Amino acid sequence: MNDFQAIADRVEIEALRGEFTDAAMMRDRPRLASLFTPDGALRMPNIPVELVGREEIRAGGERLQSQWDFFVQTTHPGTILLDGDTATGRAYIQELARTLDGRQGLNYAVYHDRYQRTAEGWKFTEREYEVRYLDTSPLAGTAPRAEQGSGANRTDDAASPAPAPSFADPASAERLERAAAALRAGGFAAEILDDAAAARTRINELVPEGASVLTGASETLRLSGIDEDINTGGRYDAIRPRVLAIDRATGADEIRRLVTGPDFVVNSVAAVTETGSLVLASGSGSQLPANAGGAANAVWIVGAQKVVPDLSTALRRVEEYALPLENARAQAVYGMPSAVNRLLILNAETRPGCGTVLLLREAIGY
Repeated sequence: MNDFQAIADRVEIEALRGEFTDAAMMRDRPRLASLFTPDGALRMPNIPVELVGREEIRAGGERLQSQWDFFVQTTHPGTILLDGDTATGRAYIQELARTLDGRQGLNYAVYHDRYQRTAEGWKFTEREYEVRYLDTSPLAGTAPRAEQGSGANRTDDAASPAPAPSFADPASAERLERAAAALRAGGFAAEILDDAAAARTRINELVPEGASVLTGASETLRLSGIDEDINTGGRYDAIRPRVLAIDRATGADEIRRLVTGPDFVVNSVAAVTETGSLVLASGSGSQLPANAGGAANAVWIVGAQKVVPDLSTALRRVEEYALPLENARAQAVYGMPSAVNRLLILNAETRPGCGTVLLLREAIGY
């Protein structure tokens, strides 16, 4: 390799690393994923996350991104060692971040890289992130809301609030596919079904006869007939009828034990994000432990209108759309209002295959 070619390769690899930081800062995950070879890997052991392939890198990155209040990454040039059509190198990182749940900090880290020359130019085959210093002291700064636009994508109206989404309209096929891919990247099993009737059939296939099953207090389950199938059909050891037969004043501990660890919990959610998160809300919180991992297996049936772009929109959907409807139902059925006293966010399934999301092409429930 001549000196000129070596210089050109180094410049292109350095530009690749700069493009990665820019795509991360601009929240452009499709562009970030395109910087990897088709089978490239992004590994972050400290989280821990391992994303292999462009689709996993895009979906996994969007899932992480949806948790940010703000994120700033600065990259400093490191080494590049050329070896024909491959190369290795390191880049040095400083980051400031705060997530929506309050986690925050400053860190210094190293990217350990492998690169490959391709027909499209140099690409990452692997980036492995190693934290060298972490400070989780409270950060004094904030992210001005007007900075959500950026660069060429910003307009004079960048500081204006986005129009309210319609939380009742079914998501498009493309958005359903995007949500399903992100869920799979997070360890969930995700299927797209035509309608509630298909989900009703699929439940019989997923949940073995005789299993102990807890159903959530879900309009989706009621309207689809799944609640009736499970709780009155005689096929399963249904938990909810047993709970309703116990005196709440004297049997609170027994109820708690019954609802916490069934073989299966079958429920719906208030929202599912295109970045792969599930959001459940509850007034009492009694059904959340099983959904959070207490049940050996979980199946969530989700109408297409519950798919939203990101976590912040999901939380808006809970407060602005689902809560008023549930409040009206609770007033009619129980004579008392509802409230979002407990909130559960599932960003990944740590036991792959134990959590299944059935995304429907039709709207059902709220």
